Amino acid sequence: MNLMKTKLDNGLTVLIRESHTAPVASFWVWYRVGSRNEHLGITGISHWVEHMLFKGTERWPQGSIDQSVAREGGVFNGMTWYDFTTYYETLPVEKVSLAMDIESDRMSNAVFDPEEVAAERTVIISERQGNENSPLFQLSEEVYGAAFRVHTYGHETLGHQCDLESMTREDLYQHYRTYYAPNNAIIALCGDFNAGEMERIIERYFAGIPEGPEIPPFTAKEPQQRGERRVVVEGGASTEYLKVAYHIPEATHPDFFALTIMNAILSGGSGFLVSSGELTNRTSRLYKSLVDRDLAVDVSGSVTPTINPYLYRITATVRPGETLANVEAALEDEIAHLQETLITTEELEKAQRQARALFAYSSESITNQAFWLGFSEIFANYGWFMQYLNKLQAVTAEDVQRVAQLYLNKDNRTTGWYVAKK
Repeated sequence: MNLMKTKLDNGLTVLIRESHTAPVASFWVWYRVGSRNEHLGITGISHWVEHMLFKGTERWPQGSIDQSVAREGGVFNGMTWYDFTTYYETLPVEKVSLAMDIESDRMSNAVFDPEEVAAERTVIISERQGNENSPLFQLSEEVYGAAFRVHTYGHETLGHQCDLESMTREDLYQHYRTYYAPNNAIIALCGDFNAGEMERIIERYFAGIPEGPEIPPFTAKEPQQRGERRVVVEGGASTEYLKVAYHIPEATHPDFFALTIMNAILSGGSGFLVSSGELTNRTSRLYKSLVDRDLAVDVSGSVTPTINPYLYRITATVRPGETLANVEAALEDEIAHLQETLITTEELEKAQRQARALFAYSSESITNQAFWLGFSEIFANYGWFMQYLNKLQAVTAEDVQRVAQLYLNKDNRTTGWYVAKK
């Protein structure tokens, strides 16, 4: 991998990768702030601040960014999650300085006009209420809230509506001034260029931005769970859902890769936050035991890289006429089988191929390659990304059985039922 990593005097981390597959470049700015850095009273603030930066600056007033990027044939967007907030532009390589101009300006000059804050409050609350129409959103929020008693991973990135109603413009602006600073940011750039030349251009745009305040320390540590937790959500949907969540380690823990292979065996694997393809999971153990037996119409599992220990999640959609209890019992039987009996060499190799394929799908485009540079730097470093496939290949059948026995037990589980009101 042709990669350059530097740090500017103001603390800004810069990752640059040359990729000469297409005449484009993708420029990402990552901030080490997300819902993980929030507390009750300001939940959802990172997502709201993300929206406000699309409202522009004095130099880039509202609407001018999307017009300028579109005029050059580019695309742009942003997103907020537990561990980060990020923005990106993908453009013809000769126009990539446009992205640097935009992002360097809104790193320190966002306006936060009071009227725009008030208008966006309505948008944010509507987004929250729209998600509440989804049974799976309702169930997931309750399951994650029960699974995390201390850690802020238990709060949805959208925040609680009471906080969205009460937060002020000053709250938002203070959050912006605290976390949107070079010393809390990462630039990830990938494309068809000379890395040394790009480094000099980045320095020209970003080196003059002053370092921000010291970032508040994060000290929350989820205590060990001491028994299964169960939640029941009743709703008006006609379909019922089962969701189970097991505490698992953070992305930098050695067991993360065995858990990724375990998930591929159980559910067929899961994609990442960006993807450009998908694989069928019809040969996975849970599909065979739940869907093929007409207990469920769908089943999926997910292992996601995070800074702190998070959750392994399994979700099943109950077939009409079946019961949640039957689906849960079949799920438990399949997990017990995985814990008691070694997987075959054929299963292991197939799971490794699936996991590699999903990783390839999520990192094949220039945009997604730049995404992975920044994303892996959030929770580890770019070396995690570079060694990912080798780590998957090193997983053994014994590793899979060991992590299943260690993590997939009832004392470590939160179980959620979405029950349809009759």
